Parts: sequence; C-alpha cells; structure tokens
Amino acid sequence: MSDSAPSSPFDRLWLCEAVRLREEQAGALEDAEANRRAIAAGGELPRRIESRALWLAARDQLDSALRLWKQGAQLAFYLLVVLALLSGGGLALAALGDGQRPVNVFWALASLLGLDLLMLLGWACGFALGGGEAAGALGRLWLWLSGKLARDAQAAQLAPALLVLLGRQRLTRWVLGMLVHGLWLLALGAALVVLLALLSTRRYGFVWETTILGGDTFVFLTHGLGTLPALLGFPLPDSELVRASGDALVASEAARHAWAGWLVGILLVYGLLPRLVLWLVCLWRWRSGRAALRLDLSLPGYSLLRERLLPSSERLGVNDAAPANLVEPQAQNPAASAEGALLVAIELDDSQAWPPKLPAGVADAGVLDDGAQRRRLLEQLTRYPPARLAIACDPRRSPDRGTLALIAELSRCAGATRVWLLQPPAGAALDGDRLADWHAAIDKLGLRHSGASLLGWLESGHD
Repeated sequence: MSDSAPSSPFDRLWLCEAVRLREEQAGALEDAEANRRAIAAGGELPRRIESRALWLAARDQLDSALRLWKQGAQLAFYLLVVLALLSGGGLALAALGDGQRPVNVFWALASLLGLDLLMLLGWACGFALGGGEAAGALGRLWLWLSGKLARDAQAAQLAPALLVLLGRQRLTRWVLGMLVHGLWLLALGAALVVLLALLSTRRYGFVWETTILGGDTFVFLTHGLGTLPALLGFPLPDSELVRASGDALVASEAARHAWAGWLVGILLVYGLLPRLVLWLVCLWRWRSGRAALRLDLSLPGYSLLRERLLPSSERLGVNDAAPANLVEPQAQNPAASAEGALLVAIELDDSQAWPPKLPAGVADAGVLDDGAQRRRLLEQLTRYPPARLAIACDPRRSPDRGTLALIAELSRCAGATRVWLLQPPAGAALDGDRLADWHAAIDKLGLRHSGASLLGWLESGHD
C-alpha cells in the first residue's frame, strides 16, 4: 500500500468519489479492515468515509493511479500550451506576411481575432444555453489526452469521478473555462509578441480594399474599433489617412505607425483583455467553489456506510458517567504508538501443545479458528497495536490465500511482525516442498519468518 495519503483535501474527496463509483459499478469491495481502521480513527461520518476510501485506494493502488493521472494531465496541458504558442505565432505571421506586399488591415485583423471571437461566441452560447457545463473542444481534448497519457487501468474511474465531484458545486464550467481562456490568452499573447517583433524588424505598408463598400464605411469601422484602444493611448488613424489608404499605399512613416499601433491596440483590447478578465473570473469561482466542496452523504453509496462506520451504539449518546481514567482508542501509526508483545496462532490442531510457557510481558491471543475470533482480535489490535507480534502457523498445512491475507492484515496492526513456522510434533513428517511454499509466500508478504522459537524476540525485541 502507499505510504502517504494525498495531502490535498480536493484529492482526498476525488479518491472518495472514485471508490464510490467503483463500488457502484463493480459491487462492494472487501472493506473489513478499512472499516475497522476508519472507526478507530474516529470523527464524524464524513471523516470516517474519507478514512475508509483512502485506505481502500492505497490498498488497490488507486492513489498511485491518481498521481499518474495528474502527471498525464500536466503533460497534456504542456502539449496544449506548446500548441497554443505555436498557433499564436502562426496567426501573427499569417496576418502580416513577409513584408513584400502591403498588408490589408482588415484581413490582418480577421486573421488575428476572427477564430478567437468565433470560439468566444461559441463558449458564451454553450455557457448560456447549456447551463455552462459544456466542456468545449479544448476541454474535451485535455480530458482525453489526460486519460491516454495516464496509461493506468485503475485511472478509468478517475475522470468520471472528477466530473462528478466538480459537478456537485457546478465547478466544471469554471475549471474548463480556466483552461480554455488560459490557452487562448497564451495564443493571443504569443501573437502579440510575434506581431511586435515583425513590426519592429520589417517595414510594412497598410491598405484596405473594397469593390462594393464606400470609403465612409471603412472610416466608420476604423474609428468604431479604435475608440477603446485610443483611450489607452494607442493611435487612431484620422479620416483622411483612412481614405488615403484605400486609394493607394501611403508611404509616410506616420501612416505606418498609426496603422501598426491601431492593429496592436485592437489585438490587446478585443483579444487579450477579454480572455484575461474571463480567466480571472473562472479562477475566482473555482477557488471559492473548491473550498465549499463536501461529500454528498445523501448518495446511496455513502448512506449505506453509515451503519458500518457509525454504529448505532456510537450514536445513542452517553448512558453512564465516564470513568475517572478513560482510555482513548489509538489511531496513530502502529510503529509510533505500539507497545507490548503478543503471540497468536492460526488454525492449530490438537497435536500441537499450545500455548508454550510465555515470558513475562508477552500476552497470549490464543488460536484463531473462526471469523468471529479474527474480527475481535483485529478490532483490538487496530485500537491497541503491539510493538512485537509473533504469528504461529503449522507448516504442515498449505499456505492458502485466506491464511496469508490474515497474516498480512495482522502485520499491519503491529510495530514489528514475525511468522513462527512451528516444528511438527514428534513422529510427524514435514513436507519440504510445502515448507518452501510457506517461505516463498511469507517472503512475498515482506515478513521475516523462522522455524525456531520467537519467544526470546517477543520478550526482548532482539534475536
């Protein structure tokens, strides 16, 4: 299992939703140990649901899949950033050309802002008519790339869980809006930089051309579009210059400066500034909405956990006065809070003399033969983990999956665990192949084992 839980509250909620969706689609998970640990951790129902989900996510490596998905999402974002920068530079190059021919100012303007305004209009219509949840082409592309780049089968539940979580506070529009407006802001910023670089290093002449429109129409358009940029200090060509630019190329330096400044001002005011404002609005709504995210306890997947994680006996209130010295359940890391030593055996038959004579300070947990005994011991160890735990097994039995799973579960409740493979009684034979299977299985669990007595280790902590 993973050693550390996600530190971000959003990531923890995300994993809770992923576990819930997984159980809804594939059935309930084996969660006995997760429930015990969540109850031992205490707190209200949302905290216990979160503790349970994080333990299950760590056991099933869903938290690792989340890290991979986020890495894939970052890589997808970087690819889109590169695409946006290259596209923005291409827009500026297409608008001005190589300087060998005069620049048609309105064609240049359409090249710089036409696609941006069309996409902005589409986003606004989707926001208004679709409840604001439309992802847009860039948003869908980012989600698709994120899933492809994650390359983890466990990540299949993460994207749906993310959308469900974001939809709870209607945050999808703001997250994807932040992405879309941010990428367009980068593209238009790159276009502005390349535009300024070209205007600084090449000599461009500006004209406008028409067959059916009159010169007054272009004067009106030029002044109408240039009014707002002029308030910020950008030049505005006068009527005579606009009419002269329609008749022939005006070669004066003042005319070139006026048209170049007009073009740059319009790109800044009608291109970059709206995207910047929208990006800031989306960022503000995302941050405020993210802080309000909570688990929806009315969902069936969570409501079914109430009785398991918050038993009725805990919800009935206080019946008797508290004792003078109340022992609180321990929920810390066993390695940090464990104390004492414990010996437990698993499914021993009558031929084994048990228990052995125990040294002082070593407790006997008996022989685990049925599920009820196992549950009681695991609940006790979850609350009061021992510093040293020895698990005695009869190597004449096969190391079945149930026994190995129990050994692994017990080991997670103790500071240090060793497996004692008991010697067979006098006259009994021990199959060497079966003993080798035990060694291999216990090694796979990452536990130390021995055929010699572990009582000395239990007593002192040393071999």
